[in-house]
Amino acid sequence: MDQIVQSYVGAHQFMGSALVARGDQVIFNKAYGSANLEWDVPNTPNTKFRLGSVTKQFTAASILLLEERCKLSVNDPLKKFMPDAPAAWDKVTLFHLLTHTSGVAEFTSFPDYPKIEPFATTPAKLVALIRDKPVDFEPGTDWKYDNSGYVLLTYVIEKVSGDSYEKFVRENIFNPLGMKDTGYDSNSAIIPHRVAGYTNGRDGMENAGFIHMSIPQGAGALYSTTGDLLKWEQALFGGKVLKPASLDKMTTPFKNNYAFGLDVTTSGERKKISHGGGIEGFNTDLSYYPNDKLTVVVLAKLNGPAADDLAVKLAAVAHGETVALTGERKEIALDTKALGRFVGVYRMPGAAGTTMVVALHGNQLTSKLGNQSALPIFPQSDTLFFLKVVDAQLEFPKDDGSGKASQVTLHQNGRDITLPRLDDAEARKITDAAAAFAKRLKDQTPAPGSMEAASKMIRDLFDGKADETMMSPGAPIHQQVARLKSEVAGFGAIEKIAFQGVGPGGADIYAVKSANGAWEFRIWLTADGKLEQASTRPVQ
Repeated sequence: MDQIVQSYVGAHQFMGSALVARGDQVIFNKAYGSANLEWDVPNTPNTKFRLGSVTKQFTAASILLLEERCKLSVNDPLKKFMPDAPAAWDKVTLFHLLTHTSGVAEFTSFPDYPKIEPFATTPAKLVALIRDKPVDFEPGTDWKYDNSGYVLLTYVIEKVSGDSYEKFVRENIFNPLGMKDTGYDSNSAIIPHRVAGYTNGRDGMENAGFIHMSIPQGAGALYSTTGDLLKWEQALFGGKVLKPASLDKMTTPFKNNYAFGLDVTTSGERKKISHGGGIEGFNTDLSYYPNDKLTVVVLAKLNGPAADDLAVKLAAVAHGETVALTGERKEIALDTKALGRFVGVYRMPGAAGTTMVVALHGNQLTSKLGNQSALPIFPQSDTLFFLKVVDAQLEFPKDDGSGKASQVTLHQNGRDITLPRLDDAEARKITDAAAAFAKRLKDQTPAPGSMEAASKMIRDLFDGKADETMMSPGAPIHQQVARLKSEVAGFGAIEKIAFQGVGPGGADIYAVKSANGAWEFRIWLTADGKLEQASTRPVQ
């Protein structure tokens, strides 16, 4: 296990702590790198890390504790605790908030969020910020990860209990379980053994951006250690926190494998109950495998995918599986004829329009997923390829005599996703569109019809309307319209619209001058010129 973690440390992808335990027996517990790079103080297993969204399970447990005490029901409408809530929230229940199915607007995506993030706030103030935004969908009909829901749950906990969220979780969860190294993080308090968070910049590691810790609240504001999180897992799944019926509610997924503050997935016969977290300077992962009572905790003080990757790999080793490190994978030579049968376009299941394009440049295969950059892939065998910049593998079936691979399976983060191959005609449309986009990106020219579509969309939104005929059927733009109307109206009367450039993700970017200031409008168009999605961003 140490060798696995060291491979990420050596690649400057991980600093932090990791723990693996089966039941109450700790198998692995070690810290890596510096708690503070400027002082070169080493991390220890007792250093404290911001948890990000791992916080959500503590919020969910708090709601269930209040339900057990007959203070509320998870089926209660939000309006029971917030009588003046907007009419759009009439059908929203606590259950919807817990499972990310409320449709309440995500406050971290608001155009003015960067102006809010550095300053102190309260649950009531955040509720006021959220309440006037249109919902994204009818409650219970769809799923969208939503920090706003957990801010609203924080508000409910405080209103029902009469205590602050910080006091409630401390007195009802942390103190009873002996979690002395866990609490609500603070920008001002002196917290012994708390580590600093970092991110990778252009010239190496940098101090992470600032967030006032009153902002994330019950969605992501807690800190802890690997040892305390082991106590939590043992207590939660050992029946020391909730009654069996409440624990069953908490761990039963509703939509998209999401339960109450927890992801619940099954691979083969192995069940995993987990959640990751990400906040400025920190990424975390807490996983529990009930079949063998295995707990895996990875707390990283450097933003990036390492925490999730390591949690999967450490669990695999604990389950007796062999894990190949990226640096240990050996590249073999394949001729261009052998490589040629993998060239094609493959479609991701359940993600409309998301495709993987596998191309051959000379003797080098590349894969390009959606709007991401094309990445080189390297043969490990006649059918198995690996990437070097991320820990992932692509596996093709053996040659059936057709000369074309019928599918490709992506192996990443412990998941296996099979993408079927598209027919030649459909694939040609996609590759032609990709080539056209590459040229637009290089030349920084708008897509055909983009300027007209952007201008009409902006002015329609300001007038409180939207032309459905401009939109691609089933595209995200249909769910975005209500929010876009509100945002555009807030900018004031439109004075000037000018094309600014093409973003690497495929958006045409327009600089807009309005009565209340300058802002940016981004639109994505389909190959037939229909609107797929759009976003706004204020310009400082």
